[in-house]
Amino acid sequence: MSLAMNAEELESFLAREFPQVVDDFRVESLSAAALTMRMAIREAHLRPGGTVSGPSMFALADVAIYLAVLSRIGPVALAVTTNCSIDFMRKPAAGCDLLAEARLLKLGRQLAVGDVLIFSEGQPEPVARAGMTYAIPPAR
Repeated sequence: MSLAMNAEELESFLAREFPQVVDDFRVESLSAAALTMRMAIREAHLRPGGTVSGPSMFALADVAIYLAVLSRIGPVALAVTTNCSIDFMRKPAAGCDLLAEARLLKLGRQLAVGDVLIFSEGQPEPVARAGMTYAIPPAR
């Protein structure tokens, strides 16, 4: 399947629709099969104990799947998360960015299902895995 939006268009969309988070995320790579997204880790993303917080990792997984869906269907701002299951498997390193590898497993007319692996940059083992479902609003 071809892409409806490229990485630059996705980042412009994110800046326009979600200016409050745009500085945290950057699309590293994009293909019809997968999207890799970087989250720039700052002090605000950390929790006691020197690790990245669970809500920050959820945000990365959520934005990565959202943009993976939009890369295929176009700029549909009202596509929304309807389900998320996240497994926190290892303590992420506090001193480096997180990378999310998002893959769409199913893209239908009303629902998209995807999987995200999250890594601390430079580490081979994932720190978290998320299964995400997005609802796609009907075309007008």
